[in-house]
This record gives sequence, C-alpha cells and structure tokens, in this order.
Amino acid sequence: MAKDRAIGGALVVGAVIGVLIYWFLMFYFGPDSRVALYTLEITAFVAVLAILAILGWIGYVMATTPPPVPVEPEAPTSTASASPAQPTT
Repeated sequence: MAKDRAIGGALVVGAVIGVLIYWFLMFYFGPDSRVALYTLEITAFVAVLAILAILGWIGYVMATTPPPVPVEPEAPTSTASASPAQPTT
C-alpha cells in the first residue's frame, strides 16, 4: 500500500511539474514567441498522433482477431419428471 501511495504522489508531482513547464514554454517568452508556437504545434501533433495510434491499434486488433466460435444450443433432454403436473378436477 505504501508503494502505491508513493507512485501516486510521484504522479501528482510529475503532473504539476509538467503543467509548470508547459506554462513556462507558453507564456514566459511573450505572446509572439516562436517557442510558444512550437509548443502548440508539438502538443497538437502528439495529440493527433496518440488518437490515430489508438485508432490504428483498434483496427489492427479487429482485423487480426479470429471470429468467435458460434455457440450451439444444448439438445433438450426429455424426462417424464420434467413436465409440469396436471391438476385433477
């Protein structure tokens, strides 16, 4: 449990550091900075690349997975005790 908490804390710290680095690259050099433009271009490229990679992976799995084996129904068993009892009047 302590290891999970350490990993979770490291992820939170890493996310905060990532946000600060992204903020620095976007706003520190001014509004007309080439660094901000490159940061946006790289971010957009990585986002599109990730989406297309996931779509490609899904397509590959769909294309290479064999179809499922059809399920055959069980043959009915006929026994005398299986029929409901008829009420007598």
